[in-house]
Amino acid sequence: MKKRRRGILILVIILAALILAYAGLRIWNGEQEQKEEEEQEAARIYVTDTAAEDIVSLKFDVGNGALEFEKEDDTWYYTPDRDFPLQQSYPEDMAGAAGAIEADRELEGGDSLADYGLDEPTYTIEYTDVEGGTVQIKFGDMAGDDYYVTVGDTGTVYTVPGTVIESFNYALEDLAVLDTWPSIGSGNLVREVITSDGVTTTYDSENEDQTEDIAAVAGGLGAVTLSEAADYSVEDEDLPGYGLDDTSRTVVEVTYTLDEEEQTMMLYIGAEDGDGNRYVMINDSRIVYLISEEICNNILNI
Repeated sequence: MKKRRRGILILVIILAALILAYAGLRIWNGEQEQKEEEEQEAARIYVTDTAAEDIVSLKFDVGNGALEFEKEDDTWYYTPDRDFPLQQSYPEDMAGAAGAIEADRELEGGDSLADYGLDEPTYTIEYTDVEGGTVQIKFGDMAGDDYYVTVGDTGTVYTVPGTVIESFNYALEDLAVLDTWPSIGSGNLVREVITSDGVTTTYDSENEDQTEDIAAVAGGLGAVTLSEAADYSVEDEDLPGYGLDDTSRTVVEVTYTLDEEEQTMMLYIGAEDGDGNRYVMINDSRIVYLISEEICNNILNI
């Protein structure tokens, strides 16, 4: 019995030693990994080093035209038109990209900026931080898949991956938040009321004599796509130019069901643009869209 107890005790001691060794190995591995990460971080070369949340303005031109944004109370605005429906994720991502540009390498030598195409930069990205400091990043010639880059008037030249530009490679229209057009068809269209030049026409799904009319207007409503805009923040004084002022526009009130509940949408149809489209607006949005004349005619049952 004593031998058996002694054997169990020895096994317990061995097990405890193994557990301690395993724990020690995990701690050692963790320390090594942390050390390697710190060494890798120390070896990185940052062209810019500003936290995204500390950037309050952005200005750049990477081939799609000059764009400028500013942040106020944690909201980003398109500087030339603060009413532009800006998707916030874009300038947020741009601020993160601009403030943490990592270089592949820092060049050494006496070559001039002109030798790298940096005397007349191909692209520029500029940002201002909360302290009022401005950083300008200049992109020159390409070296393989990299760009030659310098910051301000430091004269130091780096190579950075060409992918840095991707976060800024947008035209203004790519950054807009457009309205959502509801899903409407014969199955959920309840009523359409059209008012034009003081004359009102009603198409009602409960009117059995209007079955074909309802199918026609529902087909037009179901074909609408809000993807092209003529104006992202139209002013009242500019509405007549689109035929969308109160005295010119055609008003279409659409009642449809969503999850068995009735919803109402207002559609305003204006003048033709000369290219087979008509200017339209929906509800209280300030965006003027372009919808093909054919679809508008279907909506109006013309």
